[in-house]
Amino acid sequence: MSSGKGLGLRIDRRILLAFVIAAAFALGMLIRGGGSSGSEHEGGTGEEVAQASVWTCSMHPQIRQPGPGDCPLCGMDLIPVLDSSDEDSDPRELKLSENARKLADIQTAPVERRFVDAEIRMVGKIDYDETRVKRISAWVPGRLDRLFVDYTGTRVSEGDHLVHLYSPELISAQEELLQAIEAENQLADAGPTTLRGAYATTKAVREKLRLLGLSPEQIAELESRGEISEHITIFAPTSGIVIHKNAVEGNYVQTGTPIYTIAELDQLWLKLDAFEHDLPWVRYGQEVEFETVAWPGEFFKGKITFVDPVLDEKTRTVKVRVNVSNEDGRLKPGMFIKATLHASLSAEGKVYDKGLAGKWISPMHPEIVKDGPGTCDVCGMDLVPTESLGYLDLENLDMSAPLVIPASAPLITGKRALVYMADPENAGRFVGREIVLGPRAGSWYLVYEGLEEGDRVVVNGNFKIDSALQILARPSMMNPDGDGPAATGHAGHGEESHSSQQASAESEGEVYLEGIPEAFRSQLSKVFESYFTVHEGLSGDDLTIARSATESLLDDLAAVDMTILGHEAHQAWMESLKLLRSSADAVLAAKDIDASRAEFESMSTTLINVAERFGTGMDQPILVYHCPMAFDWKGADWLQKTEGTENPYFGAAMFKCGTKERELVSMPGAAGGTVHE
Repeated sequence: MSSGKGLGLRIDRRILLAFVIAAAFALGMLIRGGGSSGSEHEGGTGEEVAQASVWTCSMHPQIRQPGPGDCPLCGMDLIPVLDSSDEDSDPRELKLSENARKLADIQTAPVERRFVDAEIRMVGKIDYDETRVKRISAWVPGRLDRLFVDYTGTRVSEGDHLVHLYSPELISAQEELLQAIEAENQLADAGPTTLRGAYATTKAVREKLRLLGLSPEQIAELESRGEISEHITIFAPTSGIVIHKNAVEGNYVQTGTPIYTIAELDQLWLKLDAFEHDLPWVRYGQEVEFETVAWPGEFFKGKITFVDPVLDEKTRTVKVRVNVSNEDGRLKPGMFIKATLHASLSAEGKVYDKGLAGKWISPMHPEIVKDGPGTCDVCGMDLVPTESLGYLDLENLDMSAPLVIPASAPLITGKRALVYMADPENAGRFVGREIVLGPRAGSWYLVYEGLEEGDRVVVNGNFKIDSALQILARPSMMNPDGDGPAATGHAGHGEESHSSQQASAESEGEVYLEGIPEAFRSQLSKVFESYFTVHEGLSGDDLTIARSATESLLDDLAAVDMTILGHEAHQAWMESLKLLRSSADAVLAAKDIDASRAEFESMSTTLINVAERFGTGMDQPILVYHCPMAFDWKGADWLQKTEGTENPYFGAAMFKCGTKERELVSMPGAAGGTVHE
């Protein structure tokens, strides 16, 4: 068995070495401008080599030597740093030959105006419709001698008898009515003035009984019977479910004492939490689709009727309310739900909805939508134009569509976003430009500044262009000032790796957060467990497992109680939560496993940061692995529970490609910081 393992390890190393050599050659070809003929030197033409004054390593551009030789870190042949551009050219410019472009697989796409859909995911629960909740209270003091509905959950219909009430005050009022009727009869032959007084007295007593809770039918029955009743029956004023029984038989009640609370469940409220960064997409009247655990795979719909004007400072969320029809009674108050909202945002920040553009809508009942002015069929309020609620009108739709670029185009680091543009008049010329991005909408980014419609941006191979500029010591994503090549970091070669960078951050006191409650770490451990299942799916080339585990991860995130954190930790967690939810949503929205792996890298980076700042809550250390070849040699990290590389970015193609960087423990502060190898 040991010899078999050794053979497999040697094969893996050979494959890795082959990829390293191929990538180094490709990067060298980019810098030299493409392929060379048989008469050219391996590092370029004889004239170019003679002109070269600086030599570098394709894998380690921080190596700068005055002549050819071997890289002191990895032993690869150094290549000349050649700059064939004009002195007056843009420092962010790179010129590539046709062969170099093919080798780097450079692909471009136009900047265009179009409405793109964003999928906003929210969680929440079902609650009673407050407008359909009624409380039955005592209208007079008395004793509850009989409760016909004696437990909660009972369904009642309007007019059902609920309570037998003994009330001395009602008995006295009944006696007054009978005496008034008798006096009226005795004065039948009296003068008109006297008779009118008797009628007025009788009418006043009837009104008194009505105000004490007797129905017109009960008053008429009393007059017909001619005798008082010791007990008065209280009837249900509405149909619904008894959701609370406030009293028991034998209780003495006063005026206003609650006896029952009844709710109609044919209409319910859905209360959702929308994160602060999702608010630009949320509007009154939008349709929301949701599902419940009780009915998996079945989707229900409702419309947003209210967006809370106040932000919850603890959770950084806003409450969104949705009206939901429940005529079949399958939805139950208290159910946990996951909802999805699809929206398109215009260049002016308005939501574009084809069904609402140019329409008039009720400000109280969003289901009432008409083509022109009028009144609401439900409440009678005047309809308002949808434009007043933040929707785009029908005029100038083409101009209102935002500028968008594919999500693979920008290179994002910190607050900066950089794209590489192709020169339409000079094939092979690419220039970097910093831009201002808007929110992400699925596989697109909105662009606020820096680009114009019709520009072409690089959507594949941009990392290779950026790496070539780094070697040339020009401005790039990692080197905005172009004052020298950026260290790439490659584990095992001696330069500053991810581990040493992390250790440096810890030495500055910027990593571990003090005072994290153990209860919070315990909740975090469930998030990590779901993450490990996502990793298992991607490393095993099973997108179904990865997506299912991502759904579980979102549920685990929603269950984390951030209110138990202090102010600093709370703010840090909110930032991480935003990134985790965004990357998880993107994994679910990805069309294939390659797109899911790209989003998994963002999820992994955020969770590594969470582990270092908050701890993991796991019983054993978790391991950080790094693959230098992921994403066109950009490199990427991920987390594992067990030893042995299981690469989620390549799966079976290169399952063992990668090295263990370090270990992260459950309580980094208590353990003296993160453990590094």
